Amino acid sequence: MFPLRKKILFGLMAAVLPLLGGCAKHSKKETYYLIGTNMDVAYWKTAAAGFQKAGAEYGVTAEVRGPKTFDPQAEVDAFRSVVAGHPSGILISVANSALLAPEIDAAIAAGIPVITVDSDAPESKRLYFIGTNNLEAGRLGGHRAAAKLNGKGNVVFFTNPGQPNLDQRLKGYEEVFATYPGIKVIEVADIKGDSGTAMDKATEYLARTGAAKVDAFICLESASGKDVGEVFKRREVKDRLLVAMDLAVGTLLLVQEGTVDSTISQKPYTMGWLGLKALDEVHHYPVKTLATDFGMDPFSPFPSFIDTGVSLVDKVNVGPELERTRAVELE
Repeated sequence: MFPLRKKILFGLMAAVLPLLGGCAKHSKKETYYLIGTNMDVAYWKTAAAGFQKAGAEYGVTAEVRGPKTFDPQAEVDAFRSVVAGHPSGILISVANSALLAPEIDAAIAAGIPVITVDSDAPESKRLYFIGTNNLEAGRLGGHRAAAKLNGKGNVVFFTNPGQPNLDQRLKGYEEVFATYPGIKVIEVADIKGDSGTAMDKATEYLARTGAAKVDAFICLESASGKDVGEVFKRREVKDRLLVAMDLAVGTLLLVQEGTVDSTISQKPYTMGWLGLKALDEVHHYPVKTLATDFGMDPFSPFPSFIDTGVSLVDKVNVGPELERTRAVELE
C-alpha cells in the first residue's frame, strides 16, 4: 500500500511543481533599464528611485544608465550598449530624437520592448510614451508668468534646444505669451545642460537696463532653476520674476524663501515606477510583433501616451512638496 501511496504522491508532485514554477512569474534574470542623460540631477535620481522600487516589488533587476552630464551622444552610446545585452525592456528619455529614433527602431526590430519616458521620440517605433504633457506644462507656467508680469515685460528662457520635452514646454509658454502683446521673448539661452552657463547667462541678463531690461527668467529644465536662483539670491534681486522647473530640494528652498516665484512640478518617480511595470507587462505578455504602427491601430494593445500629471508649486503649497522631496533624495 505504501509504495502505491508514494507513487500517487510523486505523481501529484510531478503535476503540481511545473504549475508552481509557472506562478514564479518574475526572476532576477529579467533585466530592465532606465536610460537618460544628466543622471546626476535630483530629477533623475527621483525617477531612478521609482524605477528601482518597482523592480524590487517584482523581484527583477532594474538598472539605471546614462551620462552624468547633458550629453545626447553619450546617451546613444549607453543605449547601444544596453541593447547589445538584449534586456527584457528599456525605458528611455530622449535627449535628441534625431539621434535616438533609429536606435530605438533597431531595438524594437530586435524584439526588445522600448517605452519612452519624460521626453518622447514620436517618430520612432517606441511602443508609447509615459510622462508629462509638456505643452500643458508650458502653458501652466505661461499663465503664471503672464499674471505676475501683469501682461507686460521682456522674457528670457533657459533650455537645451532640440530636446523634445523642453521644446514642447517652450511652445506652450509661447502660445500663452502670444495672447499678451506686451510680453516679448527676447532670448532663448542654450545652456547645454551646464549649471555654470546658466549662472553666467543670468548674470549677463541682470546687467541689462532700460528697454533691454529682462523682467522674467524662465527655466525649462530641472537644473537651471536653482542655479539662476542662486544668482538672484547673491545679488538680492527682488524686482524680477523667476519661474523654475521640477522639484529639487534646492529649488524648493528658494521657492519657500521667495527668490523663485514658483516651479512646475512633474512626477518622475511615477514615470520610473510605472515605466518598469509597463515594460514587464510587455515582456510577460508579448504581442505578435513589436515593429507595428500601434499609434494608428484602433485595436492597439497600447495607449499612445500616459500623462503622469503636472502642477504648480509656489510659496503657498511648497511645504509638503519640500518634505516629500527631501525624503526621496535622502533614500
